Amino acid sequence: MEIAARRWVQGEYEIDTDRRRLDMDKAHSMVANSYWGKGIPVDTFSRSVAGALCFGIYHGAELVGFARVISDYATIAYLGDVIIDPAHRGKGLSKWLMACIHGHPDLQGLRRWMLITSDAHGLYAQNGYTALATPERWMERHTPNAYQRTQH
Repeated sequence: MEIAARRWVQGEYEIDTDRRRLDMDKAHSMVANSYWGKGIPVDTFSRSVAGALCFGIYHGAELVGFARVISDYATIAYLGDVIIDPAHRGKGLSKWLMACIHGHPDLQGLRRWMLITSDAHGLYAQNGYTALATPERWMERHTPNAYQRTQH
């Protein structure tokens, strides 16, 4: 399925899904320095971007925010790596980013959205996310030190 690039403008900021525009070094640096992506290798991050619909927030040519959505574009989506550069926080960018993500035409009609967070519950609650209604049904296979393991 080919997903056309989309672009939104608000004041001096843009959100763009064109992966060719994405500053991979900056996006990797932001995620690799986050609590959830600490130390993610460049090649692992590059593969994660290649398999996702990515949203970059730009101030001019500078990447100042990032998020990615993994989806089958029919039933389910996983939202990950939502991050705003600290110098640009407090300007409503994360709220705008969430509106653009949830309003993206190719992500409509999905049965379920998922995410994992330890510090942004308020932002996600404003967008309809709740704690799991039936956590006993959910399972995970989690490897917390995956980025520190030797790559084979």
